[in-house]
Amino acid sequence: MAERKIAMVTGASRGIGKGVALELARLGYDVVVNHFDITADGKPDESCAETTQKELETLGATCFTLRGDIGSPTDRESLVELTKKEFGRCELLVNNAGVGPRKRLDILETTAESYDWVMNINLKGPFFLTQQIANWMVKQKQQNPERSYRIVNISSISAYTSSPSRAEYCISKAGVSMVTALFADRLAPYNIGVFEIRPGIIATDMTSVVKEKYDKLIAEGLTPIRRWGLPGDIGKAVGAIADGKLDFSTGQAINVDGGFHLRHL
Repeated sequence: MAERKIAMVTGASRGIGKGVALELARLGYDVVVNHFDITADGKPDESCAETTQKELETLGATCFTLRGDIGSPTDRESLVELTKKEFGRCELLVNNAGVGPRKRLDILETTAESYDWVMNINLKGPFFLTQQIANWMVKQKQQNPERSYRIVNISSISAYTSSPSRAEYCISKAGVSMVTALFADRLAPYNIGVFEIRPGIIATDMTSVVKEKYDKLIAEGLTPIRRWGLPGDIGKAVGAIADGKLDFSTGQAINVDGGFHLRHL
């Protein structure tokens, strides 16, 4: 029986991250699930993570979950240490955890507090987690040259699409694009691939609050493929990378958006 590979997926208890984790389990990966869920009254919540863990185990994966804020250096360290302790290796990192602003404000009114909160979780956190995992992957690659190691960053169509009512989110996702390019360049000599996935309008908790708006826009042709994207759509794209099908395309940004990125008349 082939040895299962190890993946770390941030923000993976629900939504896009869960869709990614499930696809990786189907492909033979064991998974470390990071999350930072809270209840409606602001208390730590493990319920979604526990459900996801059971689903992954049903697919044959060994799964460990850890609640932690990806923007926190201490929590990032705990996540890496858990992975080292339980598995001793990590072939795939998927940076998925992210937030939108707590309140959408016109760019002329964006607050420093909101900017710092979004950027810390969406950009600073993934940057330094990637740095830490990349250094570990380099050591693993030197010890096991036959193994494949990859990093996937989940950004957004907001990396290049202006939304002046959530400027901090757009800026953070544009930053993720450059982070991808930088690490792809730096890690290429070690044959460690780094990729970016740009989801479009995906049915998640984050987008549920604007469902009516996007139902109408999609029906009117905002996306050539006239349906909402699903977490599983992103999972399949990450799965193709995880399965080694795009290893000669390091640094590539892959649009999974129903054709939103097309310019059409």
